[in-house]
Amino acid sequence: MSNFRQRAFVPGLLVIGMVVSVISSLGAPLIPGIATTFGTSVGSAQWSLTLTLLLGAVSAPVVGRLGDGPHRRTVLLGCLAAVSFGGVLAATAPSLPVLLVGRALQGFGLAIMPLSMAAARDALGPLRAGRTIAALSVIGAVGLGLGYPVTGVIARYFDVSAAFWFGVATSTAALAIAFWIVPSVRATAPRRRIDALGAVLVMAGLAGFLLAFEKGTDWGWLAPATLGLGGGAILLLALWVRHSLRTSAPLVDLRLLQHRSVASLNLSAFLLGISTYLVVALSIQYVQLDAGLGRTVLDASLTLVPMSVASLLVSASVPRIERRIGASAIVPTGAICVALAATFSALGPDELWPTFVTMGLLGAGLGLALSSFPTRILAGVPTPETSSAMSLYQVTRYVGYTIGSGLAVSLLSIFAALGQPLASAYATAFVVSAGFGLLAAGIAWRFDRDRGPAADGAPPVDAADRRSEARDPQDVVAPL
Repeated sequence: MSNFRQRAFVPGLLVIGMVVSVISSLGAPLIPGIATTFGTSVGSAQWSLTLTLLLGAVSAPVVGRLGDGPHRRTVLLGCLAAVSFGGVLAATAPSLPVLLVGRALQGFGLAIMPLSMAAARDALGPLRAGRTIAALSVIGAVGLGLGYPVTGVIARYFDVSAAFWFGVATSTAALAIAFWIVPSVRATAPRRRIDALGAVLVMAGLAGFLLAFEKGTDWGWLAPATLGLGGGAILLLALWVRHSLRTSAPLVDLRLLQHRSVASLNLSAFLLGISTYLVVALSIQYVQLDAGLGRTVLDASLTLVPMSVASLLVSASVPRIERRIGASAIVPTGAICVALAATFSALGPDELWPTFVTMGLLGAGLGLALSSFPTRILAGVPTPETSSAMSLYQVTRYVGYTIGSGLAVSLLSIFAALGQPLASAYATAFVVSAGFGLLAAGIAWRFDRDRGPAADGAPPVDAADRRSEARDPQDVVAPL
């Protein structure tokens, strides 16, 4: 690289990292506006977030495997191009199905950050690479805190399509920067087979499950369509598990779940993801609905800023907190904070400021738990299984987010069908979210005590030495 391109390399990576946050900011706040624009239900509009998360969950390990070697630059550019094209589809969509296709393509943005970190690791010296990776972690949270209000302003004074055009402009700029600054990788790496069948099975199974849960209220829970779709989804997921356990290079190595700490922490991450997305999606909806607080999309977007700020501040303090309460207490404490946030929301506030408090509590919980999950998981597996363990964790976390996003509207439909008024239905759904958070805390506390990796049959690992390797930019704050 030329001297100028070398100087621009790190700032350029940080700009590319912002894409994940910007694309994430096109999620929850726009759902009521999408429902109004296309004359559909909030439940149907919720798929504009759910599909992005679903494709992100499935594509992350696939993209990571494709980009592990000489094709990293090509894969990174391809992901950014898909994000930009998806944004154009969403901005010009004449119907909701077209918008959903565009939003699904934008799920590839959730796989960009690990590729950017790998590029920094290869192109920079060890010390500078470590600092750059840490900066990429921080920029994810900072960008999310800025992205929501910017999206809210655009949607408030223009329309939903303008917010998507903003995303297109950002991702296109990132594509141009990546094309300019990201070098090709000359070193060759062994070709790794892509588990395409596993990706199709898990994505189809999850989508079918979520669709059956959403439509169950309208179709009837015992209707042939509901039972057939739900049964088919369960069958597909069972086939995926069977396939993953039998293939030599699965999309996600489920065999790692034989380690007790890995199984418990991934289950906790899954449950915490459900709880988190229930709180966020329900809060954003309630703030904007006329039957709720009746505020604008901008007001709803601003309520999420405390979540980003608290996540950033608390995650930076995790090492000091660990010395006081112990490493094994970090995840349970974070999950309890998320449960407290959901409980506070269940009180049914009739003003806007309690929502800011809720998001601050939620951010503090995420800052604790998501900063600790990777290190705790890696402490329970042998070093050669590091990549597989992180892939399993990433998919588990995103699947939790996806199910939480889908449940947000489904639970409201169920409680409304039981005769609860709207405010009561929201309160009950928040209680369910708190239950998921407490269950996540209990599982992490019960099975991830400081007993050491040897308890699971794995050799001792110095987790501190692997902290920087485990940190994912999306572990600072969940993408929304």
